[in-house]
Amino acid sequence: MPLKKSDVLVLIPAYNEEARIANAIRRVQEEGYEVLVVDDGSVDATSIRAKESGARLIQNPKNLGKGQALRTGFSYFLDSPFNFLITMDADGQHDVRDLEKFLKVREESGASLLIGNRMDNPTRMPWLRVLTNHFLSSLLSLVGGKKIPDSQCGYRLVSKEALRQMRFETSHFEIESEMLLEALRLKVDVRSVPVSSVYEGETSHIHPVRDTFRFFRFLFLRLLK
Repeated sequence: MPLKKSDVLVLIPAYNEEARIANAIRRVQEEGYEVLVVDDGSVDATSIRAKESGARLIQNPKNLGKGQALRTGFSYFLDSPFNFLITMDADGQHDVRDLEKFLKVREESGASLLIGNRMDNPTRMPWLRVLTNHFLSSLLSLVGGKKIPDSQCGYRLVSKEALRQMRFETSHFEIESEMLLEALRLKVDVRSVPVSSVYEGETSHIHPVRDTFRFFRFLFLRLLK
């Protein structure tokens, strides 16, 4: 049975993205999807732009981290009538034309977690990010026991059934790794979907030292379980 767009909610966590959030929402809406924005304590007009664009909106009272913004969105989704959630970044790096790929792979495979894979053609991706993604993906593939070519990609589809079983403890960028390892722990069918990625000089919210430390602390604590 074809997966209907009306059964899918697109979640966009955002922090100080007033310049780009409206365009990101509009592009997704033009593809026929409902959008939920979780504004993670922005100090600019992100929430105003999101509301003006017709998106569903949740505002965290302060900046709590991408992971916490996603978890806020997860809670909303689990109580909603939608059965599938797609997560996208607010900065326009995820091509909305790839949304159809996620639906197609879900229909063909029945997999409950689909992770975007930018690494087959990382056009214009900064070389340091390419190296970092390869390293972290290899490490998580080893820990999880399944090859995942782009473990850090935030462009994903997850079923309500799978997400409901997952338990999250992190609140920052390491949540993408936590979701992957949770899915593998639960023996959820995880597959990769080739996607493109657009880089136009955006400033990343990732702090190279702080967030690297958080990742390895998360992984160390995970291995102790």
